[in-house]
Amino acid sequence: MAKVPVKETIHAKGVDINIYTVDFENEFISLTDIARYKSDEPNDVIRNWLRNRDTIEFLGLWESLHNPNFKPVEFDGFRKQAGLNVFTLSPMKWITSVNAIGLVSKAGRYGGTYAHSDIAFEFASWISAEFKLYIIKDYKRLKKDENSRLSLDWNLHRKLSKINYRIHTDAIKERLIPPELTSCQISMKYASEADMLNVAVFGMTAKQWREKNPGKKGNIRDEANINQLLVLANMESYNAILIEQGKSQSDRLVTIRNSVVKQLETLDSISEKALSKLGEKSDL
Repeated sequence: MAKVPVKETIHAKGVDINIYTVDFENEFISLTDIARYKSDEPNDVIRNWLRNRDTIEFLGLWESLHNPNFKPVEFDGFRKQAGLNVFTLSPMKWITSVNAIGLVSKAGRYGGTYAHSDIAFEFASWISAEFKLYIIKDYKRLKKDENSRLSLDWNLHRKLSKINYRIHTDAIKERLIPPELTSCQISMKYASEADMLNVAVFGMTAKQWREKNPGKKGNIRDEANINQLLVLANMESYNAILIEQGKSQSDRLVTIRNSVVKQLETLDSISEKALSKLGEKSDL
C-alpha cells in the first residue's frame, strides 16, 4: 500500500472525509471515511458495493475512459460474475487484476481505500443520496477556498512582476535609449526588451501569443502560472543588471533563458518534494 499525501478534509454530517492529490488536478476521496457514515466496518461496506453489477460496469467504463493500461479481458471476467451470491471482490483485487487507477489502497494514519472524485461521488450515492449532497456541499466550499488562495498567490506574483518591470524599464531608459530616438522608436525598444523576456520565459512573443489565442482577453503574462510569474519577476531584475553590464540582447537572451530553465526546474522540484514530505508525515 502506498503513502498518502493528505490535502484537505471534507466535513459532512459529523463525518471527516480525507482527500489527497498527487498532481493538483485529480483528487482522491476516502471511500473508507464515506463508508463510516453507514457502518463501523467500512471495509465490509466497500466490498459489498464492489459486488454489484452496476458498480463493476461503472468502474470498468471509468477506467476505459481514463486508463490506457486498463485490462478489459480481466474486467469481463468480473462483469460476468458480478451479482452472483458467490462473487466477492476487494479493492486490492480489483486494482491488481485490471490495473485500475480509479481506486487506490493507502497505508498509514490516513490510509484506507481512496477513489477518484468521480467514483467517490458514485459510491456516496450508493451509501445515501442525502449524505452525498452534504459531501458535495463541503467539497465545493473547499474548491472555493482553494481557488481563492491560488488567486491571491497569483495576484501577488503578478504585482511583483509589474514592480520589477519598472526596474527593468528604468535600466532600458538609462542604458539602451539614446536621446535622438523618436517616441515610436522608444516604444519599439521597450517592446523589444519585453518580448525578449517573453521568449525566454514563455517561448513566444506577445504578438505570437495573441495570434495563437485570438479569443482570449488580456495578454501573455495574464495567462502565466504562478511559477512563471515568479521567474519572470526574477528575470526582469536580472535583465536590468545585464543591461547595465553592457551585454548585447542576443547574449542576454541566452543567459536569461538558461536561468529560466534552471529556476522553473527548481520550483517544480520543490513542489514534488513538498508532496513527498507530506506523504512521509502521513505514513505513521
